[in-house]
Amino acid sequence: MSTVTHPGDSLSRRQKLIYVLILGSLTALGPFTIDLYLPAFPSLQRDLGVTEAAVQLTLTGTIVGFAIGQLVVGPLSDKVGRRIPLILATSVHILASLGAAMATDITMLMVFRVLQGVGAAGGSVVAMAMLRDLFSGYPLVRMLSYLALVNGLAPIFAPVIGSSLLLVMPWPGIFWFLAAYGVLVIIATSVFLVETLPADRRGSSGATALQRYRAVLTDRIFIGVLLVGGMNFSGLFSYLSASPFLFQGTYNFSELQYGLLFAVNSLGIVAGVQISARVLRRIGPQWVMVFSTASMLLMSLLIVLFAQLGLGLWGIIVPLWCYIMSAGFTFPCVQVLALANHGAQAGTAASLLGAVTFGLAGAISPAVGLLGVSATTMGGVMAACISAGIVFLWTVVRPRTVPPLR
Repeated sequence: MSTVTHPGDSLSRRQKLIYVLILGSLTALGPFTIDLYLPAFPSLQRDLGVTEAAVQLTLTGTIVGFAIGQLVVGPLSDKVGRRIPLILATSVHILASLGAAMATDITMLMVFRVLQGVGAAGGSVVAMAMLRDLFSGYPLVRMLSYLALVNGLAPIFAPVIGSSLLLVMPWPGIFWFLAAYGVLVIIATSVFLVETLPADRRGSSGATALQRYRAVLTDRIFIGVLLVGGMNFSGLFSYLSASPFLFQGTYNFSELQYGLLFAVNSLGIVAGVQISARVLRRIGPQWVMVFSTASMLLMSLLIVLFAQLGLGLWGIIVPLWCYIMSAGFTFPCVQVLALANHGAQAGTAASLLGAVTFGLAGAISPAVGLLGVSATTMGGVMAACISAGIVFLWTVVRPRTVPPLR
């Protein structure tokens, strides 16, 4: 008779599929909140009478709110369970989406975008924590890759949906759509998800939030992975914040053309995540990150070089797609290394991972707008971010010291 070592081992294939689909829809709330309104950037700039940098700051505000929300939701979910924090956070997201839809100036929009980010954080943290409650080792890698596949469809479809919405309604309609999505998340959580954190592993275990943070933050490998993940996200979000102005402004893409380009680029993330999950069966995640970060550095430098050589649009989008695919290779490696040794603090570990990665991305990505949006500045910021990630990988994580997955 086989021994069940983790609760998820006893789930049927159908039950696992349900978890993947529902948890994937929860984590997709974050990418939808961030990406859905990207095609509306030029419209926002025109209607609100503000600069490109001011519009980009609303994206930064969303990312920062997303980071703050995870710091709250993660430890709370370790203390009281997974479902209640998720429902509360998503309720905040719904109200903030309604507020953003009715915003009349950039300040009002910024406030509600920050609150949207705070509310969207619930799905991301709780989904990762629930998977860690159920799985560990290579089964966790496999489930995270499935989750990433479902989640990876969100940034593919978000700009396309956003572009399509803009064809029939002004930009506030995007936020009405997000409010409706939040309502669906609450319904799905209430109907389909059961609590995965047993009562004896919650606050009654005696561990305080401070103790859970201490357990995670004294892990050198976790800290290193946190920093590498932050630099990976920062480079990717530098592309996100610059791309609407670069492709719709410099290269005269329509909103629909930009959405389609964004969808093709996002397929790179999906491809990278799924290939990475299979490679991880044979190669340790730290060594996959060695390859992926080196590839990202090369591709970002090629973007700068090709832009300076005047090779045009194809000289930008080809290395950009390869950069994005390499970032996809990195995602499951970061997640599994961050969660592997912290099953007892899964919510706290997931919250720190999300907060730091999105917080760094929110702080760094506006640099492209401040320097002046161009392919050269975008590629340069991306190269600087991943260079820092490579330094953290070799000096803090130290790949040779990472133990094999169990």
